[in-house]
Amino acid sequence: MKKTIITVVGKDTVGIIGRVCTYLAENNVNILDISQTIVQGYFNMMMITDTNSSKKEFGDLAKALEQLGEEIGVSIRCQHEDIFNKMHRI
Repeated sequence: MKKTIITVVGKDTVGIIGRVCTYLAENNVNILDISQTIVQGYFNMMMITDTNSSKKEFGDLAKALEQLGEEIGVSIRCQHEDIFNKMHRI
């Protein structure tokens, strides 16, 4: 299983979750775990996803999500699980 960590951060607006999740569903990306919070008007979401069934290459998927984020006014980042874990080790 190819796990990808997707983070979404920005000012809270209507439709962020809907747009991101719709894009993932359209590209056969399964959400395995999700956490979302809003703190004083700022939206933060982290997802662990399975990208095995997606026909898109990781780089293309990451770029398309980044562009989607620009459209809806948030920052969307994608990282392979192993890179994410290494970057966040103490």
